[in-house]
Formats: sequence, C-alpha cells, structure tokens
Amino acid sequence: MGIFEKIRQGLKKTRDSISGQIAQMVNSFTKIDEELFEELEELLVMGDVGMDTAEFITGELRRVIKEKGITDPALIMDELQGIVRELLSGDCALHIGTKPSVILVIGVNGVGKTTAIGKLSAMLKAQGKSVILGAADTFRAAAIEQLEVWAQRAGVPMIKQGEGSDPAAVVFDTIAAAKARGCDVVICDTAGRLHNKKNLMDELSKISRIIDRELPGCDRENLLVLDAATGQNAVNQAREFMGAAGITGIVLTKLDGTPKGGVVLPIKRELGLPVKFIGVGEQIDDLQPFDPGAFAAGLFNMEEPAAAEEPAVNEQPLPKPEPLPEPEPAPENESPEEKHARFRRFAEELMERLDSNESVRDMLPGLKAWLDDRELDRDDQRLARNLMLTAGKREQ
Repeated sequence: MGIFEKIRQGLKKTRDSISGQIAQMVNSFTKIDEELFEELEELLVMGDVGMDTAEFITGELRRVIKEKGITDPALIMDELQGIVRELLSGDCALHIGTKPSVILVIGVNGVGKTTAIGKLSAMLKAQGKSVILGAADTFRAAAIEQLEVWAQRAGVPMIKQGEGSDPAAVVFDTIAAAKARGCDVVICDTAGRLHNKKNLMDELSKISRIIDRELPGCDRENLLVLDAATGQNAVNQAREFMGAAGITGIVLTKLDGTPKGGVVLPIKRELGLPVKFIGVGEQIDDLQPFDPGAFAAGLFNMEEPAAAEEPAVNEQPLPKPEPLPEPEPAPENESPEEKHARFRRFAEELMERLDSNESVRDMLPGLKAWLDDRELDRDDQRLARNLMLTAGKREQ
C-alpha cells in the first residue's frame, strides 16, 4: 500500500466527519450565500477545527470565491481543499543532519509516545540511519520496559538505568554510547508531567545542558506526541507544553481511530507548530511523515458514492480487534525459560494496549495470576508489579 493510500485510509473517519458532511451540505445549496458560509463554519467547528481556524478558513473561502467569481456551490470543495493545503504548508521535515543528532520525545501518558518512538526508530533505520534509544522517562511505571519492547521490535539498541534514576544521567549515557558506536540519531524518551510544569522545565533544562555540553552544535528536535482523539484538548496540551519545553514539532497519533483529525489545522495555524509525523495505523510502518498536500487530498478526496439502494451508512464497519487473551495455560513440566517467554508474551500485549490507551480490564485477572506466581524470576516479578500499578490506576 502506498503512502498516499495509507494516509487516505487513516483519515477515513475524519473525512466522513468533516468533508463528507460539508459535501452533503454544499450539495443541498443551489447558490452561494451567507447561509452556506454559516453552515460551513458550524461544520468546521464541530469537526474539531476550532472557532478561530474555522472563521479563518471561511473568510479565505469568501475571498477566493469573490476573486474567481465562483457562483456554483459544486466548486467549493476544490477551493476548500486548496485553502487547507496552503494553511498546512511549510517546513515539516525532520532536521537531523549532524552525527549524531538528538530527538527528545515528550508527551503525557496514554498518547502513544512509546509506540511513536518505536515506529520512528524503525523508519529511520529503514532509511539507513543508525539509531540508539535512551529510556529517560524514569518516573512512569513500566515505561522502561515498554520502550525496551519497541527497541527490540525496531532492532535498535537502548540505554537504560533503574526506575527513578536521573533522566539527565540516562541522556548522558546514551550520548556517550552513540559517540562510541558512531550512531546517527539519538532518540530519548522523556517524562511529560503537565501537572507540575516547573519540574518538567527543570528536568528538560538539565537534559538540554547535558546535550549542549556533550554535543555542541548538534541538530536537535523536541517532538511533542499528541493523541488526535482528544480533539481540542490536544491543542490546549500543545499550548501548555510550548511554554515549558521548546517544542519544534508535533507527532499526531491515532488519526485512523478518530473523526477529530481536523485538530491538525489549529495546531498549525494558531500555534505555529509543524506537524512532522502522523500515526495512521497499528503496524510498525504506519507512522508517516506529514505531507500537507497528501493530508489535504486524503481529507477531501471522497470515496465513490454508493448506489442509492446501498447508502454509505450500510457500509460494513471494520471489525473490532479481538480482546487479547490472558496467559496461556501452563503446560506440564514447564521450564523456567518457557515460563519466562510465556509471561513476556502476555506482558508485551498488555503494554501495547496501555500505550494505545485501550482498556485492559479484561486482562487484569491474568495479570493478577502472574503477580501471584512466585516461580517467576526477579525481573519478571518487578515487571508484573509495575504493570499492575499502571493498569490498576488506568482502570480505577
């Protein structure tokens, strides 16, 4: 599947919510008048574009229609697509030209931060770059283990210390390892704790001093990971982080599972932050570099309309994923190595769901059973405790 088709499929829910409803509204008008613009603005606001950006887009459409002398409502969609493409245009590239370059990844729990790091690592590795990860989110239970799973999937090395250790020390060790191994890119997971911006700023300032001292003049990106499903809350979150973390770009995750992809527009227009990557699926290659033209086309290029006797509402929905199983029954005469592998399979699936902000209530009985298993080795017991702490808080 090509990149454009991935983006187009990933934007299906947003396309149905925004451009699909706009197209239906426009087709109900026989002339362009003020009522049309008012309804357009309302639909944009409902599509999580935000009031300010909705007013801007509507104003631009008025201007273009007047300049071109357009009178047919059927021509509005193409003009709207052009306005969105222009609004989103700009430098969306990742600037990592030095060796090594540093990418700090920031985001609150549940937005898909760890998943985004894993997918970004795999993308850069596929481009021929050597990548090393630093597990500098040392405060969140199971964060280090989750990142380690993704490092193994992407096939890249990872530097870590114990839970509760100094994040700046992890960054220092990661940079030292990158120098020794000749790595191209250092990607560091960092904690995102909006409830205490002073601690966040102090931590990031300390990390920045380490980077400036150890890699003076290196290219650096501070990427904020946001969950598209939170809509306007994502804009507010980005605004808060801008004041604390010197954000250089946005990674917008979970676009494929939400109709709120219109949030891209106010992030760019109101905050001036470029969206650099978008998540359009669950596979490791479903993190895509943001392309304004492809996004606008994917947002407004409608699928062929269904025949009258088969309206679009009858379209079969995508099947929901099957609930993940509890641990497999223990086989007879199971060796410690086999038990370890069986537990790690269960833990990996649980961490994926935690990182995707999905409910894990159905997996808690299985996790409790593992927690009570005294034959697990010490590392597995610690991971089970951390997972229970994270999962228990999530489901309270």
